[in-house]
Amino acid sequence: MFQVLKTEGRARRGEFSCTHGGVVQTPVFMNVGTQAAIKGGVSADDLREVGCQIELSNTYHLHLRPGDQIVRKLGGLHKFMRWDGPILTDSGGFQVFSLASLRKIKEEGVYFASHIDGHKIFMGPEESMRIQSNLGSDIAMAFDECVENPATYEYAKASCERTLRWLERCKVEHDRLNTLPDTVNPNQMLFGINQGATFADLRAWHMQQIARIDCDGFAIGGLAVGEPAEVMYEMIDVVEPFMPKEKPRYLMGVGTPSNIIEAVSRGVDFFDCVMPSRNGRHGKLFTWEGTVNIMNEKYQADERPISEHCSCPVCRRYSRAYLRHLFKADEVLALRLAVLHNLYFYNELMACIRKALDEGNFAAFRAQYSGQLEKRV
Repeated sequence: MFQVLKTEGRARRGEFSCTHGGVVQTPVFMNVGTQAAIKGGVSADDLREVGCQIELSNTYHLHLRPGDQIVRKLGGLHKFMRWDGPILTDSGGFQVFSLASLRKIKEEGVYFASHIDGHKIFMGPEESMRIQSNLGSDIAMAFDECVENPATYEYAKASCERTLRWLERCKVEHDRLNTLPDTVNPNQMLFGINQGATFADLRAWHMQQIARIDCDGFAIGGLAVGEPAEVMYEMIDVVEPFMPKEKPRYLMGVGTPSNIIEAVSRGVDFFDCVMPSRNGRHGKLFTWEGTVNIMNEKYQADERPISEHCSCPVCRRYSRAYLRHLFKADEVLALRLAVLHNLYFYNELMACIRKALDEGNFAAFRAQYSGQLEKRV
């Protein structure tokens, strides 16, 4: 399932295999298609062209639309969206955080009011596992609570303890579902999630506790929610020694190219973030020289591609001037081209990180690019 091929310091070069898509090379960035599509008009076919290895979709949103039972009847999420590679489904736990005004947390689970029409929804560990089983993803995430930042120590501690109990319930239900004869994907994996806000002792304690449960991988959740990057790195440093070395590590919702390089150096294998698609839709484009704001007037007559060092479908065909025109004219094509470029860049970034690890020069790669990629062009 997961094998560490090589290390450099704490950075890990590995391979991960699951039911769909063959062998995934790690470190890997998962391209986020919350509702079974990348925002910006990007299809599963496009994902293949920009080098995506794993697609990520959201349990809560697909439960509401079109409904996980519908997806199940249609053969599962892979068949539904015509993506034959691995899929990870988020558990719905992040919505406990992001939809704070619409929910109530209890021991049994979370009561929501739908953000679409206000109708009442209940989701607990068992419900999340059933929905993800209906979707048939390759990796299911445990149901957890992502605590807001800042949080009191007392609340964060109680939340950690509840998330641990929820993981135990997830594991029991997940194992049961995988044995059913009509399960969409009987080889679905389960990843547990570490929480603890920005309290080092809670983070360490919680990781030690969940590591005792036989999950297929473990994630660090509840970061990149407003805390400074240095605090995030500190929390990774606290948690990583207690993460099983033989299993993949996933930093949820992160991040900038620099964040990813820094987290790889601290032993993280999997990443996801809406940043490449969200920033792209606002004209912010990632390049090896730094970030380009394509709305800038200086690009009005610029015939160069977004980046002369990029081989993405957009940079092979179109100029900065044309892309800027599309944005200024409110053409939908602007969003699609910008998102395609950014996704390609993130996937290429991971390929370059893997190459640096293969060649034993990741430290030099980190020194060259971690700061440079934060610059504005």
